[in-house]
Amino acid sequence: MMMMSGLPSTLSSLLRNLLVQLDDGVDLSFTDKRRFAKVSLLEDPASVPPISKLGPDALLEPMALDEFIESLEKKKLAIKTLLLDQSYISGIGNWVADEVLYQARIHPNQSAATLSKESCAALHKSIQEVIEKALEVGADSSRFPNNWIFHSREKKPGKAFVDGKEIHFITTGGRTSAFVPELQKLTGAEPKNQNSKRKGNDNKKMNDEGDGELVSKTEKTADIKQKPKPKGRSKKPSKRKSKSEDEDGSDEEAENDDASDDDNGRPEGNKKMGKKTNIGQRFDAASEPEKSLKQTVQSSRNGRRRKKAK
Repeated sequence: MMMMSGLPSTLSSLLRNLLVQLDDGVDLSFTDKRRFAKVSLLEDPASVPPISKLGPDALLEPMALDEFIESLEKKKLAIKTLLLDQSYISGIGNWVADEVLYQARIHPNQSAATLSKESCAALHKSIQEVIEKALEVGADSSRFPNNWIFHSREKKPGKAFVDGKEIHFITTGGRTSAFVPELQKLTGAEPKNQNSKRKGNDNKKMNDEGDGELVSKTEKTADIKQKPKPKGRSKKPSKRKSKSEDEDGSDEEAENDDASDDDNGRPEGNKKMGKKTNIGQRFDAASEPEKSLKQTVQSSRNGRRRKKAK
């Protein structure tokens, strides 16, 4: 007989806390901070998924060495991804997988099918030793051996070391993997579709180079965008009016002759010129043919002034 408290109406809902009180007075308290677990009440749990789909227990039902080697030869996955597959072997989590691979000196991205028999035997042995030791100390991490990678796997890249050797971090199959490149060598090509991604110093260097290229391209684009595109008539630089133009300005304004320009800023042939100030500004910045046209216009003005004087 057992009593359950803190249960919602549906047992399969995600739970944060569960307390089970057994007949012999033992209390089983369960806390799921990450909300990964489900609790179900079944008559025959081993016959229902997901328990029915679990592989042999890593500690209680270990494969024989020959069977283990033969099974790895058929797997083309990264060995770290394979160890986390609970349908292959149950009971190996992320940190345990990192530890057993470190102790066996195997790179987490090494293809399982390419492992030598010696590496397979080392891995088979380390699985047993790591799990047995963790249970022996009651999963108290402070009592784990000092030469375990576990003690530094939560440190930042560049500050994580084990036995004086730097620990690197990569993502394999969506999970963070801690390993020591100096001891865990990758041989051959990495398995495809492993979504492997480096973290830490190597990744930072790669990102810095990529960012530099991106900044360079952005600056070039910005330089191009900063150059204004001509819209309509271009503005001519203003010039100071000459003394003679200042003296004649009032006479020209009195005439109030209208002026119109074509799209290139040049006065049209058979129309009177506008204010002298504007014409002077345009002609001062004009090209050589336009300067000759200016001289002709000036001669025409001088003629009109002489007629007025008479």
